[in-house]
Amino acid sequence: MRLIECKGLSKSYGSKQALRQVDLNLEAGEPIALVGPNGAGKTTLFSLLCGYITPTDGEVSILGHTPGDSALLGRVSSLPQDATLDPNFDILTQLVLFATLQGFSKSDAKSEGLRVLSLVDLADCASQKPKSLSHGMAKRVAIAQSLIGSPELVLLDEPTAGLDPANAKKIRELVRTLSSKTTFIISSHNLDELEKLCGQVLYLEQGQLTQSVSMNDNLQNQYITLTMQQCDADKVVDAVMALPDINSIEKKQHNEFLIKHNSEEDYAIESALFALFKHNNWQYKAILKGRTLEDKLFS
Repeated sequence: MRLIECKGLSKSYGSKQALRQVDLNLEAGEPIALVGPNGAGKTTLFSLLCGYITPTDGEVSILGHTPGDSALLGRVSSLPQDATLDPNFDILTQLVLFATLQGFSKSDAKSEGLRVLSLVDLADCASQKPKSLSHGMAKRVAIAQSLIGSPELVLLDEPTAGLDPANAKKIRELVRTLSSKTTFIISSHNLDELEKLCGQVLYLEQGQLTQSVSMNDNLQNQYITLTMQQCDADKVVDAVMALPDINSIEKKQHNEFLIKHNSEEDYAIESALFALFKHNNWQYKAILKGRTLEDKLFS
């Protein structure tokens, strides 16, 4: 059974068409990224998947059911970007309420609330009210809410937006830890973060699904992304092109180069690059196997 299936999915608000004929088939597994400029239709797609709104045209199913179907209760959850808790009640009381609404008994709801708070390392904040939390802690509590009932699918809208590096790292680690049982779809503008987390990237633009990129395709093996410290770009290009099995090298941005090669020997190109750096006393910053997500989407 597919996780999500969309056929000709469209949504209009009056004369404005927010989504246009989106066809999509997604399987459960690694986190999936949803990328696109503001106004591309990402929030509309999330709202359709959650059953908050209905499509103007086309079909959509989640785990074989129509979004909003009672059969999906506890199996699908969503965290809007600006979700907040009620400032008048302590955190655990609110999580217990949400668990109860999913069908947990009162005692089980309390245990579930404490469990999801523990997942985000905030069990010791259960009795506090939301206003006493930092922005990063509040975001982690909101994510805890989305994990009640161990859903099979979680939609996260900008889960690390505005967070300090420490809190952003905690959320990334949580997603990695839970990805064996829960599929996350993450909407974000942070391509570096998505590149670390996700196995597939969907790109929406003007309401249309224009790209679906796999971060694990075999073509990645043909590329190396090289980032140097201060360097003479022309000398780097000439020296790398002189190495065996190099097809091309292209300067992408400041001190970053995309190398395409045809070597079938593991680490042969990397070893040749290291020898080249040593010979010329060049300092490199990073060597990445494959192309960056930014290059895949926008090259």
